[in-house]
Amino acid sequence: MKIITIVTGGLQENAYIAYDEATNNAVIIDPGDDSAVILEKVRALGLQVQYILLTHGHADHIGGVDELKESLNCKVAIHEDDAEMLRVPMKNLSYFMGSPVSLSAADVVLKNGETVDVDSMHFLVLHTPGHSQGSVCYIAGDVIFSGDTLFAQSIGRTDFPDSSPQAMQESLARLAGLEGDYTVYPGHGAATTLQREKAYNPFMRE
Repeated sequence: MKIITIVTGGLQENAYIAYDEATNNAVIIDPGDDSAVILEKVRALGLQVQYILLTHGHADHIGGVDELKESLNCKVAIHEDDAEMLRVPMKNLSYFMGSPVSLSAADVVLKNGETVDVDSMHFLVLHTPGHSQGSVCYIAGDVIFSGDTLFAQSIGRTDFPDSSPQAMQESLARLAGLEGDYTVYPGHGAATTLQREKAYNPFMRE
């Protein structure tokens, strides 16, 4: 699996393109903004995008979804607890940013433990509420796309209306309980590893 990071929007959100190098079939994870930049990269590589996978429904992670879906004819997937956020600006917080975002409904509504399969890539859905009720991490091989659950040396905010500090701690404990090591690709900031965060992230050591 090849992974490309594209930093999007004013909040410097990480969008990811992950693709099977043998087939060029791909997924896009959290296209928060700058859909034209993402689309240009997809087309330059000759990729066939099968899914847009969303780690959660906040506006800075979903802003480019509809344009990419229309251009690429792919399916959009999000956890069931955040599905309504795609359509409701007050829930996805865009209303409070002054640029309301209301998108099409998701094509695929995910549950914990399900897997999204694209050739050799298998994205396991790990429900990690806290930042939002329907936040998930996608685990694919030795990689975790952690959204706004886990950052390098930090975690996502838990002071939004649909956030829960207690749920976040339970989700971090689930991640800490995973065996082995993983490269972690977060929703903002630099990539890290799960072992590094277990050792040095103060929020994972509480």
